[in-house]
Amino acid sequence: MKDEFLKLSHGAGGTLMDEIIRKILMPNFSVRRALGGVGMDELDDGASLRMNECDIVTSMDGHTVSPIFFPGGDIGRLSVSGTTNDIAMMGAKPVALLDSMIVEEGFSFADLTRIAKSMEEVARELGIAIIGGDFKVMPKGSLDRMIIATCGIGLADKGGVVLDSGARPGDKVIVTGSIGDHGIALLAARKEFHLNIEIQSDVAPIWKTVEVALSHGKVTAMKDPTRGGLASALNDIASKSNASIWLNQDQVPIKDSVRAASEMLGLDPYEITCEGRAIICVSEKTAKDALDAIRRTKYGREATIAGEVRAEHPGYVLLRTQVGGTRVIEKPIGEPIPRVC
Repeated sequence: MKDEFLKLSHGAGGTLMDEIIRKILMPNFSVRRALGGVGMDELDDGASLRMNECDIVTSMDGHTVSPIFFPGGDIGRLSVSGTTNDIAMMGAKPVALLDSMIVEEGFSFADLTRIAKSMEEVARELGIAIIGGDFKVMPKGSLDRMIIATCGIGLADKGGVVLDSGARPGDKVIVTGSIGDHGIALLAARKEFHLNIEIQSDVAPIWKTVEVALSHGKVTAMKDPTRGGLASALNDIASKSNASIWLNQDQVPIKDSVRAASEMLGLDPYEITCEGRAIICVSEKTAKDALDAIRRTKYGREATIAGEVRAEHPGYVLLRTQVGGTRVIEKPIGEPIPRVC
């Protein structure tokens, strides 16, 4: 490793984080799979345990978002949505969640109650149980308000786990809604940026949207575009599937406010975090049925077929621009907005 000390960018979901995982973490964990399921080597959104009747899928995430209350949500809504969405990306129905809260001394009972109610609201929407966890308080000044880590549990049909390495040439690429909303909403909530825009985070639990995609289409790969945004997620699918992904710029949904804020700040909206969107690769024959079903769900109304999977130039993500050109979308080094999830 060239760097002696970790930087924020090493935990930002891009190529630098990949380097940490592959060169430091994985070599020090000798057993990385259990009961014949999906393990660490797949570097997917979660892992699985293969049982007699079904596959148990699990995923966990640590949430360090700042500020903890933002337009459209808070750290509680984010913590339940984020982890259950990872489970959904593997084709599993979320059923339960555990959480670990670490809070700074002096944190108000009112804010803690508000966050707990947000978590309960998402759990009720999904029909899942919050079955356990941990709670700790750190001395004042040693923590920025609050961190929540969540571990989710889901169930998939035996052998039915969906990997992000399964995209095949000819598949259509569905994006379930506008991209970049969450990251720009976070920036708008941070007073130092003086963004005079109204934008709500897209943070939401998307299992029901994924469920109809699975029932109406032949789904080959899925990924939620969190840290590193659409660019990071699509590059993961392309490289792992040994195929290329071609996007049409006019079919990628981006709100005008997100586009304007990105241009003002020198950001690429394709690299900005989403927390309530999914990328779903489906066979060409079933793509229209899947899209129509997705658009009938609460969080899929803006869904589009944004591109397709091809065999040539494997590992690349390419964007057909509105002016007739083509540019490569590379996986970012890290998430351009720190502490976004």
